[in-house]
Amino acid sequence: MASANKFNIFVQDIGRKVHNLNSDTLNTMLTNSAPTSSNTVNGDLTEIGTGNGYSAGGSQAASNSYSQSSGTAKLLANDVVFTASGGTIGALRYATLYNATAGSASNRPLILWWDYGSSITLADTETFTVDYDGTNGILTIA
Repeated sequence: MASANKFNIFVQDIGRKVHNLNSDTLNTMLTNSAPTSSNTVNGDLTEIGTGNGYSAGGSQAASNSYSQSSGTAKLLANDVVFTASGGTIGALRYATLYNATAGSASNRPLILWWDYGSSITLADTETFTVDYDGTNGILTIA
């Protein structure tokens, strides 16, 4: 599993009430260009081409929930699965998580990204799963 990397702006955005991690729509977008921690919105990234099972803006990380127990908060969401259909998807190397509720289409605040180590191209019918770890969660704040 790839390790999560935070966008620096996410730390500021938490304190400024930009995100409601329990109810905002969180999307997973794919890119083959390396994000940097200084990126702030989804428009700062170069999204992979659309079509063949990949839609502009990526796919929703559904059923997100944010809760705390004993002073430790955890963000959970369902895994996101991309399936190539009618052709290839990619190349892709990075999955990014952003808030699809806040901002406008290309001005949505970034949260985290994952580096899968090398570029991947999905052939027709192949799948790529962004595993949001139902036990440990997407992120934990203690």
